[in-house]
Amino acid sequence: MTLYRPERDEFLASSLEVAPRLLGAVLRHDSPDGAVALRITEVEAYIGDGLDPGSHAFRGRTKRNAVMYGPPGHLYAYFTYGMHVCANIVCSPEGQATAVLLRAAEVIEGEDLAEARRVGASGRSIPHRDLARGPARLVVAAGMSLADDGADVFSPPFELLLPREQAVYETGPRTGVSGAGGGLEFPWRYWLPGDPTVSPYKRHPKSHD
Repeated sequence: MTLYRPERDEFLASSLEVAPRLLGAVLRHDSPDGAVALRITEVEAYIGDGLDPGSHAFRGRTKRNAVMYGPPGHLYAYFTYGMHVCANIVCSPEGQATAVLLRAAEVIEGEDLAEARRVGASGRSIPHRDLARGPARLVVAAGMSLADDGADVFSPPFELLLPREQAVYETGPRTGVSGAGGGLEFPWRYWLPGDPTVSPYKRHPKSHD
């Protein structure tokens, strides 16, 4: 699949339009330890301001979600469950809060470095498909952190390449989202069918059908 460097204007669209375009895209992150590149295989779209009950911006702007209201093409990183970090790419014009959660990816460069980050002190071997399978694992494998909140994916140490042709994809309810935002009314999870790195779907026990 042919890849290209997109213009920032391509992210002025809603996350609902951008999300499927990110499938098959490559996100590369350089660090003092080396570079890791990820082929994105699964994402979720979120919009805000009273429109999407699953979004951090559903009730408006806060200190935590401020990056979502900024210019497109920046990372919105946040803590979840008090221990994991997840990363989104902000979409839409400044002042509108939409973003795409990076849910899963395949490590295509820097596999040894990604595995070392994931293994940590445990010493356990990790299968290739599981290195970035899930949003928190993806962040660790790529060497990202909460400090990357607001980082520009179009500038070093990041590089983002998009596929020229839309990949074939499937959609369904978002995983692990409680309330109405995790129900069938919001089939805003997008993934590459049959790809082994796509994370397993987990319905939140308090999501609405």
